[in-house]
Amino acid sequence: MTSMVRGILTVVVWCCLLAQASGASLFHAGSKAEPVAKKRVSIHFVSGAPSPRVKWGMGKLSAALKKAGYIVADSDKGDVIVIGYWNAADVQQQLQRHTPRFEIPGKEGFVLAAKDEELLITGNDDSGLLYGCLELADSIAQSGHLPASIGKTDQPQMVLRGACIGVQKPYYLPGRTVYEYPYTPETFPWLYDKQLWIQYLDSLAANRMNALFLWNGHPFASLVKLKDYPYAVEVDDATFRKNEELYSFLTTEADKRGIWVIQMFYNIIVSKPFAEKHHIKTQERERPITPLIADYTRKSIAAFVEKYPNVGLMVCLGEAMEGVGNDDIEWFTKTIIPGVKDGLAALGKTAEPPIVLRAHDTNAPEVMEAALPLYKNLYTEAKFNGEALTTPRPRGSWAALHQTLSKLGSVQIENVHILANLEPFRYGSPEFIYESVKGMHEVMGGNGLHLYPQASYWDWPYSADSVKGKRLLQIERDWIWYHAWARYTWKADRPKAEEAQYWNNLLAAKYGCTAADGASIVAAYDQSGEIAPKLLRRFGITDGNRQTLTLGMLMTQLINPFRYGLFTLLYDCESPEGEMIIDYVDKEEKGLPHTGETPAMVSREVIAHGEAAVAALEKAAPHITQNREEFERLLNDMKCYRAMAYHFSFKVNAAIKLLHYKYSGNINDLEAAIPDLQQSVAAYKELASLTGSTYLYANSMQTAQRKIPMRGVDATFKHWKEMVPVFEKELSTFKYKIDSLKNIGDSSEALRNPLIQEKVNTGNTIVTLKEGALLFSDTNLVIKKIAPELQGISAVQLAFRQQQQVPTEISFSSKEPVKVLVGFYKTQRGAFVTDTTFAKAPELETNAAADDYGQAEARITNALVMENMPPVNVHAYQFKAGAHTLKLPKGASLVLGFVMAAQPIPVYDAMLSGDEKSKNIDWLFER
Repeated sequence: MTSMVRGILTVVVWCCLLAQASGASLFHAGSKAEPVAKKRVSIHFVSGAPSPRVKWGMGKLSAALKKAGYIVADSDKGDVIVIGYWNAADVQQQLQRHTPRFEIPGKEGFVLAAKDEELLITGNDDSGLLYGCLELADSIAQSGHLPASIGKTDQPQMVLRGACIGVQKPYYLPGRTVYEYPYTPETFPWLYDKQLWIQYLDSLAANRMNALFLWNGHPFASLVKLKDYPYAVEVDDATFRKNEELYSFLTTEADKRGIWVIQMFYNIIVSKPFAEKHHIKTQERERPITPLIADYTRKSIAAFVEKYPNVGLMVCLGEAMEGVGNDDIEWFTKTIIPGVKDGLAALGKTAEPPIVLRAHDTNAPEVMEAALPLYKNLYTEAKFNGEALTTPRPRGSWAALHQTLSKLGSVQIENVHILANLEPFRYGSPEFIYESVKGMHEVMGGNGLHLYPQASYWDWPYSADSVKGKRLLQIERDWIWYHAWARYTWKADRPKAEEAQYWNNLLAAKYGCTAADGASIVAAYDQSGEIAPKLLRRFGITDGNRQTLTLGMLMTQLINPFRYGLFTLLYDCESPEGEMIIDYVDKEEKGLPHTGETPAMVSREVIAHGEAAVAALEKAAPHITQNREEFERLLNDMKCYRAMAYHFSFKVNAAIKLLHYKYSGNINDLEAAIPDLQQSVAAYKELASLTGSTYLYANSMQTAQRKIPMRGVDATFKHWKEMVPVFEKELSTFKYKIDSLKNIGDSSEALRNPLIQEKVNTGNTIVTLKEGALLFSDTNLVIKKIAPELQGISAVQLAFRQQQQVPTEISFSSKEPVKVLVGFYKTQRGAFVTDTTFAKAPELETNAAADDYGQAEARITNALVMENMPPVNVHAYQFKAGAHTLKLPKGASLVLGFVMAAQPIPVYDAMLSGDEKSKNIDWLFER
């Protein structure tokens, strides 16, 4: 049996199990029965000719009846199923016979009612009739016959319930950069697999999802040709025709199932042929809006809307464009929306296709305020927990942003994004997902879901599992992920006792065991479901995909997270109130009370969760009678979660002990950490053993953007076996440093010499770095303190006020490779708040190009102090020999000099504005 055929059979089986997803238990149909012996039933649509969507639903209902043994005929003999819109005369006549009276259903809602061998399916729109047909079909599949009596009305709570597919890859294509993936059979063979699309769309329909998001940086050059820019198309003619045919097929089939296809794109990205023709880059964050690029983008959108009028658009204004000042507003209101209107005008239509504004790296409230008077069919979308899953109830400025968006008068969509802390192990905690959807409603004000795959987003359609040389499909492996989110976005308020019974029975049916054993499997999902969220929110560096949590963390990342570009939103908003490791130890030393969730608490809890998850599955294991191989893979994943929990727990305990050394200077504090660090390495080796033959990789993004725990250049450090030597070396280095301290004393204070300058040609005013130096030509702000590495270097004098108005550009040339030292002020920002006073430091969470020059990591923190100004962190941008232009965002920043590229720049905290808590002890793990 092929994988594809097996997948289709899986969908058929699970359509039966999903019968309870919309409350099929409310039918009074009796117990499971044998197939009906050739009883007749007729289906009548009483509202004219059925739409493709209603016709598809009726087809599913007819198939369910036939499978149950009914003869579906056109005659009125036997049972009659009447289907029609609420306001149809025949529907109203039949409704009058029912007491109590049904209220008119809302959007996508339906009514099922039966009396005297007549059954009614009605709703106010095509989707309502579709869902009514699917509801009845599921009931028949579950019970084996038509229900004896029905009295039910239902409709979804969330307006939009969508899943996401990335038309992207784990690596960059030759000559291209992030997000640039033309639609071609060579790059995306699965994209042209119609059978796979049918399987996927059927699974969305079975889960009552009504949207499919396709993600790509610049899809237009693969789908439309422009009269004014014929050279911009990125694919050959044969591929272009395939793309046209595929896109038409996909959107048609999706519409039959009540699914709205939404094409996402980034700004500002242009096609590679267009860029080459005009001698520009395909994407450049700091470049201003130009008439040429605006015209090309507007016409691309217009052509797309004209060609595919029933497809929505999702716009990401930020990341590929700077997102500071009015640029985003200008681009959205003068390029994007006019492009859509141009397309409508060409069609002679006025009905606006929906546009989703992604609130990422942009001031979405300001953009929406300007856009809503121009265009009404707008939605907003923002990440629920960043690019991870950490807490069901975000707080602080992040929650406030979502609440603000939800009050604009449009629908706010909650985006469950990337899941960098979950991949690649199976995740399906009904409890955590239930609480998360409740949080979306109650905390964030969301009324829509945009759901990413649970793992391997960049490697769609496959999971990371290695199964005897074969690949598993994500939608088959991670069925519970999609089903749980879909169930609760349809209806979040469900009684806990009924939910427990529902999931117990569902898992029992899948694995051929009792409901009690099903409860053990659910318990394993729920227990393991707490581990990754707790670990990331209490110990992580970022909520983004530059960190792969399941690969572990370096000790320096635990004890000095600021060195690695700590994304403070993770702790301030995407976690319950609590403490980081460094804060926990500082309070211990000072005898201060602890607050909320502490590192020691989480260290204990994750081990308990891991042990409970494994024990629960082992309890059920002897009773599994079907899907045994998948059950064994699930059990192995629970053991992986347990090993990962032990690795982190021991390592965090070691970090707590050795951090006391900052305050005591006592070597005993360091030695006390050795046993925990040793056990941490042992637990990690077990994790590497468990994944050695079962997983191809830990992370599906395998580019240099991935930083933590190790930089993922050319798909390196993607597997646990690659990390074992790293952690072994870390342990041996720590022991060596302790021995050195015993023999020669504290040698942590390295001699700090000025960096060696590189000769460059630049037309800018130069000033020597020293105390008292004036770095801005239009202020009296002078240097008070400066790190020794920067002393005497020739910096560029800038104009503070000019930096507030336009991005900073410094042109220079050098005969040798050079590093440009740039100082960024350390400021506290809200969640993606526009701030033009201080330039934003490179940050991969919001800017995929933030490390193109090796600049993402701060090299020297707290390196420079100016009176009445925030402290300064130094980043290094590396350039080859030749002529270049350094481009920095709007806002105050410092160009501190040009130094030889070959020399290493120390990574440390100069502590010119820090306290004892910031004392650097990273040297204990470096040699």
